[in-house]
Amino acid sequence: MQAYKLRGKIDATGNLVVLEAVDMPPGDVEIVVWRVADAVTLASESESAIPETPQTKFKTKVKAFQGLFENTQPVPPDFDAEEARWEALKEKHNL
Repeated sequence: MQAYKLRGKIDATGNLVVLEAVDMPPGDVEIVVWRVADAVTLASESESAIPETPQTKFKTKVKAFQGLFENTQPVPPDFDAEEARWEALKEKHNL
């Protein structure tokens, strides 16, 4: 498999626009996208200035879950799901 590194951008409508010509045969491709390092640095700086508050409100039609989603806290960035599963199994089986 041969890889190509191209530059592009995401336009206002959310479409990927490749800014370079590609010398490849026609066919399906797999695309991996990551932000340019300068843009990532600027984005992380602007996010650190904003206090962390839950920005997403979940809406559900199930009445039993309405209060549950309103009172939840966001998952911390250092949360390890595998470690949490292991701790739950140790507690359940008295290990």
